[in-house]
Amino acid sequence: MVGPSESPTQLSHMNKQQLIEKLSLEPHIEGGYFSRTYSSGLKTELPNSKQRCLLSSIFYMLTDDSPIGHLHKNKSDIIHYFHGGSALTYLIIDPDGNLDRKVLGFDLDGGQQLQLLVRGGCWKATVLEAGEFGLISEAVSPGFEYEDMELAKPEIIKNQFPHLWDRISKYVR
Repeated sequence: MVGPSESPTQLSHMNKQQLIEKLSLEPHIEGGYFSRTYSSGLKTELPNSKQRCLLSSIFYMLTDDSPIGHLHKNKSDIIHYFHGGSALTYLIIDPDGNLDRKVLGFDLDGGQQLQLLVRGGCWKATVLEAGEFGLISEAVSPGFEYEDMELAKPEIIKNQFPHLWDRISKYVR
């Protein structure tokens, strides 16, 4: 219980290392840090007859020492929810090769948004362009499995999106 002269620790008063510890975040293969927080016990059957949980969720954080979530795509839809820190920029390439730029953050008057849907089958990269960290949650439906995710390879992206290569190459590992 918090006493009258005390206040609970606020996200805005925590640094990246405190958040990594409090949220049990680990390095992610895309870049940044994550922790799985939920996997539904309910299952769904996909067209390929594989079973997946209906929904999964993670915390995900980019930091000044790991500022890029490298280009990748998922089979499932993912909703991203902004929690705090500095804004995060998303570069999203749809299957037709159209590049869209969205920013998650608190500056709603400046065009930032608090949540963002990235459809399954779209390539995405996330970038912390300033600040110490940006913290979000992701809800994935059907639930996330590593076999449903593809990290971009330079040769594939160059061939598939030659018109975008100069703008996205630094986000490909």
